[in-house]
Amino acid sequence: MSEAVESPTAALPETSRRKLLCGAGAVLAVGGAVAVTGCSSSANGGASGGSSGGSAQSAQSAGPVDVGPAAAVPVGGGTVYREKKIVVTQPTAGQYKAFSAVCTHAGCVVDNVANGQIQCPCHGSRFAIADGSVQDGPAPKPLPEYKVAVQGGNLEVTKG
Repeated sequence: MSEAVESPTAALPETSRRKLLCGAGAVLAVGGAVAVTGCSSSANGGASGGSSGGSAQSAQSAGPVDVGPAAAVPVGGGTVYREKKIVVTQPTAGQYKAFSAVCTHAGCVVDNVANGQIQCPCHGSRFAIADGSVQDGPAPKPLPEYKVAVQGGNLEVTKG
């Protein structure tokens, strides 16, 4: 009378390394608000403007955001406003462009603008300063573009 004995781990679901690390980050936060980069379940890290942003996202897109002086954005380059998750570029003198600073690959915030490209530190994605298009992957989509205007020498960016 021999019966087959099922392995105790056979019925357990597989857990990816990312899910494990994200779960550990949440446990370590012990009730605090934590943003674990790349833990979003969507391919673009929630940067698509879906409903997952809740009221905080609605408040951000309610009106123009003053990011600072236009003089802080170099011609042929750009400036990353990390806290506001906005990057403003100036491809040619007097022409300002604004984009989401959240990479469309894993949701990391871009950190640098150099050599005509907006650069993401996480996985090497590069975006064009003129239109936010992907110049080098793994980002699957361009950075979302925002409206930007110069008011009294300052840049005002409107999301959405």
